[in-house]
Amino acid sequence: MTVLPDDGFSLAADFPDTSHEQWQRLVAGVLRKSGRDVPDAAAEEALSTALEDGLTARPLYTSDNGAAGAGYPGFAPFTRGGRPEGGVVSGWDVRQRHDRPDPVRTNEAVLADLENGVTSLWLSVGESGVPVPEIATALDGVLLDLAPVVLDAGDAFGAAADRLLRLYEKRGVEAASGNLGADPLGHAARTGAYGSVPERTAEAVALARRVRDSHPGLRTLTVDALPYHEAGASPAQELGCSLATGVALLRGLTEAGFSVEDACAQLEFRYAATADQFLTIAKFRAARRVWARVAEASGAPAAGAQRQHAVTSSVMMTRRDPWVNMLRTTVASLAAGVGGADAVTVLPFDHALGLPDAFARRIARNTSTILVEESHVGRVVDPAGGSWYVERLTDELAHAAWEWFQEIERAGGQLAALRAGLVSERIAAAWQARGTALARRREPVTGVSEFPLLSQAPVERDPAPAGPSGGLPRVRRDEAFEALRSRSDAHLAATGARPRVFVAALGPPSAHTARASFTANLFQAGGIEPVHDPVTVDASSAARAFTASGAEIACICSSDALYAEQAAPVAEALKAAGARRVYLAGRPGEWRESCERAGVDEFVFAGGDAVAVLTLALDRIGVA
Repeated sequence: MTVLPDDGFSLAADFPDTSHEQWQRLVAGVLRKSGRDVPDAAAEEALSTALEDGLTARPLYTSDNGAAGAGYPGFAPFTRGGRPEGGVVSGWDVRQRHDRPDPVRTNEAVLADLENGVTSLWLSVGESGVPVPEIATALDGVLLDLAPVVLDAGDAFGAAADRLLRLYEKRGVEAASGNLGADPLGHAARTGAYGSVPERTAEAVALARRVRDSHPGLRTLTVDALPYHEAGASPAQELGCSLATGVALLRGLTEAGFSVEDACAQLEFRYAATADQFLTIAKFRAARRVWARVAEASGAPAAGAQRQHAVTSSVMMTRRDPWVNMLRTTVASLAAGVGGADAVTVLPFDHALGLPDAFARRIARNTSTILVEESHVGRVVDPAGGSWYVERLTDELAHAAWEWFQEIERAGGQLAALRAGLVSERIAAAWQARGTALARRREPVTGVSEFPLLSQAPVERDPAPAGPSGGLPRVRRDEAFEALRSRSDAHLAATGARPRVFVAALGPPSAHTARASFTANLFQAGGIEPVHDPVTVDASSAARAFTASGAEIACICSSDALYAEQAAPVAEALKAAGARRVYLAGRPGEWRESCERAGVDEFVFAGGDAVAVLTLALDRIGVA
């Protein structure tokens, strides 16, 4: 075999260097061909995507866009990971959640999970899970020196922690790791019980003092950002609230005599991981960076390696077509792992429907197993490091989170900001903006707002315990469309048929297929069944076909050219046949006035408010 000499040969040597300006010019040329006349310098802005928190995703990133100061894994500012080796040894901690109130059935599920890949347990205790006196039953047969336990006991964290600690003593084991789950501010955010925070914080500090010597590997406090995420917070708002909460607990611990290093060691941070892969990666990296800044300002820069627990987002989980949730949680858990989370909880795909069954728990735990064992994601230190896009996004998100954190601190801290309504108002505004994107399907929800399947039988599960309430709300991406689908379900139960829309397609399939498909997709998102029979109608056949369809509303679909010729007479025929509302698919053109005079009530098109259109459609049909 001939070995070529190392003469500096480069595969790109025969290609000329190109400049940023040349790229912009080429892109602007393509945009002009598509009908968008933009200057060369504006081509990049035309293709940029606005994100939450005022961030922007650009179409091209170069070394000029990278952010400096990421450091090295295991060293401040810990952007690249809290451990020098990353997840190379064993990947991340696979942590499964259990919130079934029956301690015996919980124990069966716990043992099955531990035998099949789970490495730690997240146990809901108290009103939302296993009764506090039954913790020992739920953990019967669990090797507590090998399987870390994380408690989620809400206001009962003191009693739950005492039970678990006594169980450790009874079995004569020392907890190598785990978390007792004291979270006074997070519980107050969920319940609105702000008056109890000082007392509960003092109780948590006393608990930390109790376990510091007897179980040095056991953490006491959780900085839970999920209440803010589940209320609709943006990524920067979620991070900022977690920072303010962490600082409040840090103050409480140091005032009680803990060193900054010991106080930081008592905290574990919990964040949501979503199917927005790059934002999730950037969020976990940015969270470590901003907490490292807090530790540095507190005089202990080496103690700023934030311990992170990622939980796949409940906000993104849908009740309709829940099988798609498997795909969402796979992307979310991958992003959390790539972002450097220490522990990852994959919520079962049926989480939004109630208590998961054995199959759902199996798929949830196997998601992490495949990523760690088969895809080897955990064998790479900071997989996203060096990506100019990820580095830039991390930097921008960190700055946005820090700005929000400073505003909370100026308001008196997290508790004061919650009491004053600052946190709830900002989160509500962020969710309102996102709700608009969801309603207009600019943020699609597969199986709900896009490509719904009306014939799918509902998935039934045992009801889950009611979680704490009274504070920040809990939102879901599917909630507006779920309300529409529920109306359709009730109509089906009462009448034996779903509400229908007649698809009045004009001309050959080549002219109407695109808009007919759009129309069917749109109305099915509201639980309205499209009837496209016959394939094509005209002014002479539209009325007869509409009557035969059993629909009460109709939508005309075709090309702009055929709209100019046929839309008006077809609309007149549909109105004469009794259509309560006539739609036309497409943005209005030159034929708008003639169509409106003929009876077209509304134009439907991509980017329009689908929720408003569907709500009015159900109202016109008479669906309660």
